[in-house]
Amino acid sequence: MHILVTNDDGPPSQQSSPYIHAFVQTLQKAGHLVSVILPHQQRSWIGKAHFVGQVTKPTYFRPGTLHTDDGITCDKPAKPDENIEEWVLIDGTPASCTQLGLYHFFQDRGPVDLVVSGPNYGRNSTSLFSLSSGTIGGAMEAAICAIKAIALSFAFYSRDHDPELIAGASRVAVKLIEHLYQDWSPEADLYSINVPLVPGVESHKIMYTYALQNYWTSGSSFDEVPATEGDQDPESHEQEIRQMGEVVDGDSKNQVTRHQHRHFKWAPKFGDIQKSVEAAPPGNDGWAIGQGFTRLVSNALLSMLCLIDLRSVTPLKANFMHTSDVALGELKLPPSTSPPSLDPSSAPHPPLLHALISYQDPYVQPLLLSALARHLPPTAYRLIPSLTALPTSSTPCLQIRPYEEIDFHHLLAHPETSLANAYIIRKALIRKHWLARTVGAWVAKYSGSGSGSGRGRGLEEHVPLTVDFELDYAEFLDEALVEAYELLESFARNAELDDGEGDREWWILKPSMSDGGQGIRLFSSYEELRGIFEGWEADDEEEDEEDNSPSASDKDDGKPAIMTSHLRHFVAQPYISPPLLLPSFQNRKFHIRSYVLAVGALRVYIYEEMLALFAARPYEPPSSSSSALDLDIHLTNTCLHPDATSNNVHLLSSLPLPHHSLIAQIAVATAEVFEAAARGQMVYFQTLPNAFEVFGVDWLVDAQGKAWLLEVNAFPDFRQSGVEGEGVVRGVWEEVVRVAVGGFFGVGEGVGERGRKEGKEGKGEKKEGKGGVGMRLVLDIDLGRR
Repeated sequence: MHILVTNDDGPPSQQSSPYIHAFVQTLQKAGHLVSVILPHQQRSWIGKAHFVGQVTKPTYFRPGTLHTDDGITCDKPAKPDENIEEWVLIDGTPASCTQLGLYHFFQDRGPVDLVVSGPNYGRNSTSLFSLSSGTIGGAMEAAICAIKAIALSFAFYSRDHDPELIAGASRVAVKLIEHLYQDWSPEADLYSINVPLVPGVESHKIMYTYALQNYWTSGSSFDEVPATEGDQDPESHEQEIRQMGEVVDGDSKNQVTRHQHRHFKWAPKFGDIQKSVEAAPPGNDGWAIGQGFTRLVSNALLSMLCLIDLRSVTPLKANFMHTSDVALGELKLPPSTSPPSLDPSSAPHPPLLHALISYQDPYVQPLLLSALARHLPPTAYRLIPSLTALPTSSTPCLQIRPYEEIDFHHLLAHPETSLANAYIIRKALIRKHWLARTVGAWVAKYSGSGSGSGRGRGLEEHVPLTVDFELDYAEFLDEALVEAYELLESFARNAELDDGEGDREWWILKPSMSDGGQGIRLFSSYEELRGIFEGWEADDEEEDEEDNSPSASDKDDGKPAIMTSHLRHFVAQPYISPPLLLPSFQNRKFHIRSYVLAVGALRVYIYEEMLALFAARPYEPPSSSSSALDLDIHLTNTCLHPDATSNNVHLLSSLPLPHHSLIAQIAVATAEVFEAAARGQMVYFQTLPNAFEVFGVDWLVDAQGKAWLLEVNAFPDFRQSGVEGEGVVRGVWEEVVRVAVGGFFGVGEGVGERGRKEGKEGKGEKKEGKGGVGMRLVLDIDLGRR
């Protein structure tokens, strides 16, 4: 890759910049294209500054022998026909070097992939170093230009500049830089790496650390010097600072009535830093360097603790983040005439709620944090990195995390104070074969019962006929379909038709436990269905990889892959044809994605703005010709399309459709399918009073305008909503915070009494959110779970 290198120590110098030359050579030996632009002299402790009003001028440096100060600086660049390595030196700051390197020099070498600032001559650990570091400032400048950046520092313990130690540290740094670039955290704008110059550093562990927040506690960071003392050159001053260690303040002066004419020299008290490191618990960046580890810090600012291996890395955000305990918005001061309140109840209270928000999806995480900030008072909650940060086990706690990481033991042990974003068991809804059984049992119980309740009608009218069966091997297909009467009868009717007849009945096959369109196929005969399974088995026999790897043919023929672990439970449904088509959208097939919020035991809401997700190509009815079975025509899963958000995702309200009718149908069917699961399949959908969950529910509209339920998805892939649907996803999470979180904990705009009373908002009505769109309550039942 093309790497731009800068630093704050200037060109190679055994006195002030001993590491840059060896590091650049190590990058070059690793096969990288390296462009170098440096300050022309020492610029440490300058942060991310630029010199206002200065005309910045370059000179040109030709590196000499490694670890020897014999490089040459020239006023003019080398001629085009001169085959010589040449760096650029700038009479400016590290941040200015980054700007000029990105946009004014090296343009003939192609775009810069990564900016590396360093290696710094000395560590950059803890906030006292980091907030003043020119090395981090150079990387920060790249980050705010949306370029990946890494600040690199070598922590030395001797000034002998041992070439072997420098070479080892450089090799470690290059390997670590390559790893971070390939596995860049979407939460990080830049990384700060500290590598200790110690023997055997390549075998030392590497640690992710947080940046220790510390402060100057010994008074001034300047020493007074006689006014007659001349200025010292920056290189000598920096060398003197590094040799000082802790500086003790002189005796205090007598108070004077006029200013004394004095000069001042920067003299930070490094003892403050060491004391803060010793007083802090393990895991911070200063501690890691003291243990001889390579340290990485990545910030939000200032970061998270996350161990990898042991050296040190901290991921950083290129901003200054507000603290979570500051109320945003207007600050109202008490009247100046009012005496201070002596009422103990008016004293600040500790945060009501500790929130562990780690959705691990860069599309959703910032929307979640924004929703909390918008709907909960900042003093009502505190963000925590793990449940171990709870003051007590009964402290009010919110978990919004991936399903596998939710601490359900804590959730079940604290039903009054702990809330999480998923139910433990909900397979009656999210597994396709279980959903078919849920619907079938509910319809059989209530449809045509004469009870007059209307139960069963919503599912009967909006869920297509579904045949579910189990199959391990294609040779057992006959046995698997013994009770699939509707499917067998359809095969028989199709067998009586001549080839090419248009009224052939088509079916769609779906593996029950797949998602993202994996393994979906169309068929119209027993032979075609068996051929699908035999094709998968043939792929398995050719695979030498693990059982869960995608089959080779799925990748080769362009069809969405299926994981072999899904090959057991299947459902087949009549293919809905023709679907509703819109000429203004090239007559492409589409499905509706509705977001459903289930809260407690049990209220169900639908978010009234929905999305329309379109297939990649104009619709054609299925036929026996292989070309007509192109799944790009029939499947509307945007994750299957290379440009998933390019004209494939639209707001439902923007389409020329009968919106009120469609939303009304979806509301009725959604309410009934959740009630059917909650009442009819209580073992397989276990609601909890202290849980909520967002589901993505998909619907297909036929040519007559009827909405048909396709599937219910837990933890839907919000990223497929793209830019067009981001406002919908944002609105969903804001309503989740308002209704589910605020309601349970009784804070913010949430509903009270654990969310059951909502003022005048009743079933079928809505509480408007941003832009007049909000959650509509479609089901409110009491399952007696407290």
